[in-house]
Amino acid sequence: MIKKLTFLFCIIFSVNCLAAENTPEVNAISAALIDADTGRVLWGKNEDKPMAMASTTKIMTAIIALENGNLKDIVTVGKNPPLAPPVKMHLQKGEEMTLEQLMYALLMQSSNDAAVAIAEHIGGSVEGFCAMMNGKAKELGCKDTVFETPNGLDKGNHHSTAEDMALIGAYAIKNEDFVRISNTRSISFKSNKKSYSITNKNRLLDSYEGAVGIKTGFTGKAGHCFVGAARRGDVTLVSVVLASGWGSAGKSRKWSDTREILNFGFENYKKYSIMGDDIVINVDKAETDTTGLKYKNSIEILMDEEEKNSITCKNELPDRITAPVYEGDVIGKGSIFIGDNKVGEVDIVACEDVERLGIIKSFGKVMEGWIMSVCS
Repeated sequence: MIKKLTFLFCIIFSVNCLAAENTPEVNAISAALIDADTGRVLWGKNEDKPMAMASTTKIMTAIIALENGNLKDIVTVGKNPPLAPPVKMHLQKGEEMTLEQLMYALLMQSSNDAAVAIAEHIGGSVEGFCAMMNGKAKELGCKDTVFETPNGLDKGNHHSTAEDMALIGAYAIKNEDFVRISNTRSISFKSNKKSYSITNKNRLLDSYEGAVGIKTGFTGKAGHCFVGAARRGDVTLVSVVLASGWGSAGKSRKWSDTREILNFGFENYKKYSIMGDDIVINVDKAETDTTGLKYKNSIEILMDEEEKNSITCKNELPDRITAPVYEGDVIGKGSIFIGDNKVGEVDIVACEDVERLGIIKSFGKVMEGWIMSVCS
């Protein structure tokens, strides 16, 4: 029989921080802030609203290319990439360059023709590549994302949400090549036909402490968008703003919106190590009647002050176990909650070896118990 026990937690690395009383003031129609390590939404504004996401789409384009191609691959440009609208590299049919060179243009300059060239090289066609993008989105846990283009141009049902784009961004920055390419400030290279010089459009890289990228975007339908990330110490945050506005004002607001959201995150959220309370369980057929259990490892959780004070755990354990038991054996599960929301799970394991009694000792222990019960 499994028993569920609820405990308050022992929290290590207590620090003084302000409770998240003030929320970010942003112009974006939809926005989100997540913990990059866990994907937990820390703050949102219409974060699950379906929205056009413009060239932030190219984050997923890059992920599919990195996971299914080789950066040293030679890509031969077909007839379709030159037809893509600006922003573009002005690729020519038959032009040859490496996949890595196209990736620089994709992530730094947001070249639409580079996106089509990559899609056809990796997926065989734009449609085939978009199917790969949609499959990956589902794998990452995206709830409402449909990719119909590899470059983010407005088409059909192409859309996502701020929360989904944050999850995609958090996944992307775990890839070293993605970070290296997307954080390059400027680069020059040659194809078999001409030379290119590309400058990164991401202003956050040089204006925000700890910035890790990620990707800008704009279309007439989407407005100005940006998926950003920053890392300070052991905390990595991903922010998303969709439709921060249009025109020069909107272009400026996507940066101010992003800084506002990231500042809110770093000022209010700290990482805590959750260890859990000591646990004792009954043991049958052993010299000792009980033994200790513990969480296999601590769980690192990003929390504000209010959340830190409301964290609980529900442990799922049998009423008793039977020897032999060995140190590290998994006995149950611990689930960590902030309020009603589950934010983590950990194995509960044995702290030590517990040997099984031999037949003679087992008989003696039974007799000892019987004598004590008779005499009492």
